Amino acid sequence: MQSIYAMHQNGSDDLEKEEKFLFHSIDAIQDLYLIMISSLIEICKKETVFLHKSSQKHLATPQERKPNEKFIKNSIFQLLAENNSLSIALENRKINNWSLNDDYILILLNDIKQSKIYAKYMSNAVNTFEEDKEFIVDLFMDVIVPNEKLYEYLEDNKLTWIDDIPVVNTEIIKQLKALKPVDEGNFRVPKLFKDNEDRDFVKDLYRKTVLNESELAKEYIDKTPNWDSERIAEIDTIILKMAICEFLKFPSIPVKVTLNEYLELAKEYSTPKSSIFINGILDNLVKELQASNRIIKAGRGLM
Repeated sequence: MQSIYAMHQNGSDDLEKEEKFLFHSIDAIQDLYLIMISSLIEICKKETVFLHKSSQKHLATPQERKPNEKFIKNSIFQLLAENNSLSIALENRKINNWSLNDDYILILLNDIKQSKIYAKYMSNAVNTFEEDKEFIVDLFMDVIVPNEKLYEYLEDNKLTWIDDIPVVNTEIIKQLKALKPVDEGNFRVPKLFKDNEDRDFVKDLYRKTVLNESELAKEYIDKTPNWDSERIAEIDTIILKMAICEFLKFPSIPVKVTLNEYLELAKEYSTPKSSIFINGILDNLVKELQASNRIIKAGRGLM
């Protein structure tokens, strides 16, 4: 949807170029994921260095000589730092953001050490995997994710990440909560696409929508008698075209799934009344297309 909108705004008709940008943007989500998850590893490293330097000071206090190492010995930090899947992905995709911008890690570390979550965790001498996990999840959700400086850095780094940040963070939180203490392969860097068919769907939906925009628009124009077509928000017209494209050209996608997905897009990205407007049009259109046998879905329960 956003790529088609950008194509309209640019006045571009170079389908191949715009499609390449679409996949480049999707591919960059993997980098965002790795940047966010590796921030935990780098925070631990930075605190480890700090504690070591403090202990080596000429006039180090007794507390500095024998610091509380509970934080840096958190088992989740260790699990992530030693995970092959993560190490290989970071190497392959050349993720070095935090070595080039370690001031952000210091900002995060400072916020962590000032938080109530940290104070509570460090005050307890008992160490368990579940406590370590709960601490890291809370830390990520309540301290790292909301950090405005980090958000600004990510936004400046790549504009397309603005909408990807919540998705990536939700996935990381889900993975952290699912970690187990012994299972060797219980953490893996997720794939962007489930399989080749998943990737092909992106390309097919993009192409079939862009190449058939005029025909798709004809399907809803007469369904909006109280609206001048030029008054309909452009995002709404794109959402309508994509939904109609799925109705007519993607037999494996259930009608209900299409309706739900595009109504959610309207709520998230368009005007306050757009979802009601779009729902009304699509609901009437589905009835008409089904009556004329133009919606053909293959498989059980796809209507």
